[in-house]
Amino acid sequence: VQLQASGGGLVQPGGSLRLSCVASGFTLNRPAIGWFRQVPGKGREAVSCLSTNNDITYYPDSMKGRFTISADAAKSTVYLQMDNLRPEDTAVYFCATDLGQSSSYALCHSRPPIWGQGTLVTVSS
Repeated sequence: VQLQASGGGLVQPGGSLRLSCVASGFTLNRPAIGWFRQVPGKGREAVSCLSTNNDITYYPDSMKGRFTISADAAKSTVYLQMDNLRPEDTAVYFCATDLGQSSSYALCHSRPPIWGQGTLVTVSS
């Protein structure tokens, strides 16, 4: 079981990025998968989670409006579309799963056991 995140980079404030998380070793039609981020020196925070068995998404209030999570089961890939990025969005972004049938809300409020390696997003002019 492995998660491979990619798509990070340097973007100017107001810009957009799309992160990808490719899953291997399991199929994207049962577990919940989420995106989390971490700023050095701070704890990880949930950005968005998706229940792949029913396509129900969850966004913490602080993340609503600029982030969109989606999945392509045929490609075993979960995406995070990030728009109108701000300098405070600078962080390492991780995808994670518990391989179970947690709800998207539950996954975002837990510490999943399986994590990808992270991809750095830097928002700066």
